[in-house]
Amino acid sequence: MDLAYIPSPSTGVIHLGPVPLRGYAFCIIIGVFVAVWLGNRRWVARGGTSGTVADIAVWAVPFGLVGGRLYHVITDYELYFGAGRNWVDAFKIWEGGLGIWGAVALGALGAWIGCRRRGVPFPAWADTLAPGLAIAQAIGRWGNWFNQELYGRKTDLPWALKIDADPSIGRVAGTYHPTFLYESLWCIGVALLVIWADRRFKLGHGRAFALYVAAYTVGRFWTEYLRVDDAHHVLGLRLNGWTSIVLFLAAVAFMVVSAKRRPGRESVIEPGAGGTEAVDGDAGSGDEAAVSVTKSEAKPEAKSGATGEKKAEVPAEAEAPAKAPAEAPAKVSTEAPAEAEKGTTKAEEPSEKP
Repeated sequence: MDLAYIPSPSTGVIHLGPVPLRGYAFCIIIGVFVAVWLGNRRWVARGGTSGTVADIAVWAVPFGLVGGRLYHVITDYELYFGAGRNWVDAFKIWEGGLGIWGAVALGALGAWIGCRRRGVPFPAWADTLAPGLAIAQAIGRWGNWFNQELYGRKTDLPWALKIDADPSIGRVAGTYHPTFLYESLWCIGVALLVIWADRRFKLGHGRAFALYVAAYTVGRFWTEYLRVDDAHHVLGLRLNGWTSIVLFLAAVAFMVVSAKRRPGRESVIEPGAGGTEAVDGDAGSGDEAAVSVTKSEAKPEAKSGATGEKKAEVPAEAEAPAKAPAEAPAKVSTEAPAEAEKGTTKAEEPSEKP
């Protein structure tokens, strides 16, 4: 009896005329564009300037690609430096092999440099990008489908993934757990979780990004448990499993400590944004934005007052004390006749008695 299964593509390359379009690279590119698009929308919603996320991504993406490739090559060095291997293959990134841990770590370094150059807080930028990064991973995992890699144990489930045989790398034909699909769906759930929690609790100072890390590592741990591809093991557990545990604990600890030390959400301040100071994401009200704009507009008026406008303002400010003395005599004058009448009456009484 034929089993239902998810077919794998016969090739991971589509030729557009003379230009080869590799499925793995295509998925990564689409994921980057989606992450930047969503991150830009979230950044603008917090009061930032449109285009800032893309400007910083110019630094983060190249660093992330290098970091992801370095992590993969270092942790699977035998694939490139073992007997009968060609070290030049380590540079063939289009054939697959990016470690998310290295991509995020070195990508964060590139983003930090971009934030410093742009003059924006790095934790705020990381928080706005977190959901988009999870969706980018969800899209990027389909690159593994094109390359027929990172699948799980054998199974006859209706959604099993059919893998073709490849003796050159020791791949056996069969139907396996589509761990790439499991992780892709999990990443979409992580993105939705971060978006909801950020709106509900106004996460700030890097806590939205930490939530993304904690939630992702939970899913990564159980998908690693299903995978059967070669990997380094420590105490009977795959290396990526241990990495997931360590990062989960670190992310949770960061959220707890950060919430106590720096509650609330930081403001997004971008220098050179037309004098408008971005409002804190906690409020997001137009009133506060108007106040910040008013403050920025008040400074030029203060400077212009020194040229002559200030002299005109001084008498206007002095009107209040000037009116007070004018009103005081008026009150005295109204009371004086009353006192005078009383005095006259008293003075006339002696003359009338005789």
